[in-house]
Amino acid sequence: AMKISTYTGGMVQTNGYLVETTEGNFLVDAPAGITSWLDEKGIRVDALYLTHQHYDHVEDVAALRGKGVKVYAWAPYSKDLTLESYGSSWGLPEVADFQVDELIVEGDGKMFGTAVKVGHVPGHSADSLTFHVPAEGLVFAGDALFAGSVGRCDLPGGDFELLLSGIRRELLTLPEETKVLPGHGEATTVGREKVSNGYLK
Repeated sequence: AMKISTYTGGMVQTNGYLVETTEGNFLVDAPAGITSWLDEKGIRVDALYLTHQHYDHVEDVAALRGKGVKVYAWAPYSKDLTLESYGSSWGLPEVADFQVDELIVEGDGKMFGTAVKVGHVPGHSADSLTFHVPAEGLVFAGDALFAGSVGRCDLPGGDFELLLSGIRRELLTLPEETKVLPGHGEATTVGREKVSNGYLK
């Protein structure tokens, strides 16, 4: 079974998830400050899975990698994906360059021995992924779907129709009681969003 703890940090209050399992511990996303939070807890992490590479989800990747954490993502590191190539005018924080150790493919995979289904859901970011963990009845949705909202599509690479079709394909097809753990804000469920999320109407 998984024990999941949420860390929220950085300029736009981004969620990072610590997942502890018998096979090893991993993170989903790496907002600013998550490394020192782990140090305070005295917890060692073996892997980091990125839902996407927007700056606020990757600010601590370089620090984690320096501690031997293996980094998994849909695409190699790029300043286009982190938004830094556009960001000087936006006053975005600088992200230390990092390397992605292994690319994630769509479909059935494993996160440290736990079966997971990976969905590619572009539209908020070209590299956005969802990680569905059937045994735990939950999905890490990144910035694709939030409680009552969806990922913003006005950033470079954004496409609202593309995002909606991905949400319908990868998220709304999951069992209604599936818990949605988003990149920002509170957790929700697939069923709740189907009924109440105005963007999905």
